[in-house]
Amino acid sequence: MELLRIFRPVHWVKNIFVFAALVFSRQLAGPIEEALGAVGRTIGAFFCFCLASSAVYIINDIMDRKTDSIHPERRSRPIASGRVAVRTAGVVAVACVVPALAGSFLLAPRLAAVILVYVVLMVFYSLGLKHVMILDCALIAVGFCLRAVGGAVVIGVFISPWLVVCTFALTLFLAFSKRRGEIAQLQANSEAFRKTLGEYTPELLAHMLDVSSVLAVVCFLMYAMDSGTIERFGTNRLVYTSPVVLYCIFRFSALTQKGLYSDPVKLILQDRPFQVGLLAWVLLCIGIIYMD
Repeated sequence: MELLRIFRPVHWVKNIFVFAALVFSRQLAGPIEEALGAVGRTIGAFFCFCLASSAVYIINDIMDRKTDSIHPERRSRPIASGRVAVRTAGVVAVACVVPALAGSFLLAPRLAAVILVYVVLMVFYSLGLKHVMILDCALIAVGFCLRAVGGAVVIGVFISPWLVVCTFALTLFLAFSKRRGEIAQLQANSEAFRKTLGEYTPELLAHMLDVSSVLAVVCFLMYAMDSGTIERFGTNRLVYTSPVVLYCIFRFSALTQKGLYSDPVKLILQDRPFQVGLLAWVLLCIGIIYMD
């Protein structure tokens, strides 16, 4: 059970970004054999990213085991609490990376390259880049963009630059939200837990949340109104889903800044109104994209 916990399976929900290219490329509207093949390859890419991300989480927990011991929630993690030895955790991390790279290479060599870049980038993040203000959140956002790119690469489709930039802005917003939640939860102990939290302030993070959320919405609107998008879908109706997008972002920001959630994953998995809004947006997008 303790070994399973270091995989952080709850956080595998982050790898859902792999499916973005499958939906927005209209692959599901093709011949049944091609559609099923694309679905199968995307699911394979999803599990490869799950293994790769778990390896990264384990490495990060090894590096943070001392600071995690002062966190009210993270102190109970298997590595921070000493219930899983560092050496054992290291072996498990390697055991995750190898099949992730091998499996992704069998699916598509370019996917293996994307996952390798993701792992290397996140290892450097764990080793020290997470202590650099702003860059720490930017690297997290790049990791999500690599997930979206990996989803496109595995099925061999073009991914709109607007969609990539939108993913970056949205996940940058999520990263800043996490920092805001950590400050609200830890308060005076925040700098002892994470060095960069001493450089961020609630006011600065509120400004960054505003900028990144606006950028995400604008990029989504630009994607929806892009000539290539309209030509691919035969409509510009995606733009009409923007009120739902705004609702989800505003609710996420409000709950985070109130300090009700220190982890975006918990908010996504626990807040019912947000879940309803997110599900409504997904269903609207699928309906618009595949309405023909």
